[in-house]
Amino acid sequence: MLATRLPAGRWRTQSNMKPVNKALKQQYLETPRRMGVFQIRNLANEKVFVAKSFDLPGSLNRHRFQLLHGSHASAALQTDWNAQGADAFAFEILDELTPRDATQEELREDLDFMEACWLDQLQPFDERGYNERPMSHEARLQMIMRRNAAA
Repeated sequence: MLATRLPAGRWRTQSNMKPVNKALKQQYLETPRRMGVFQIRNLANEKVFVAKSFDLPGSLNRHRFQLLHGSHASAALQTDWNAQGADAFAFEILDELTPRDATQEELREDLDFMEACWLDQLQPFDERGYNERPMSHEARLQMIMRRNAAA
């Protein structure tokens, strides 16, 4: 059961929430998430970081939070953010996936394809961006074989 802490050690559980709160929570849970591909663009040098998400607003907030607190996974992006400040960056949605009746796996495949198209078009690698260059199929297989041999 979902519970939230109230002052003085009291707890509010789903069973004693006001009906309006329950309705709002249910509405939130039933609202389809915006899915798609986004970029974080450095306005000074036009370098970009491209990623996909099943929850675009949530991912944009997470990346912004990580950058603000110095914990972003991309060290190069974090370094530029620290040096240039938040005003030097734009958070932009590149493409959205229209919600439809599909399995999670089908949606993941669609998002993977959409992201691959944007990565191919923008080439946000090396001096053009903050993404790591994807490994080739052969390189991935070699890495897995080395890991298995070491185990």
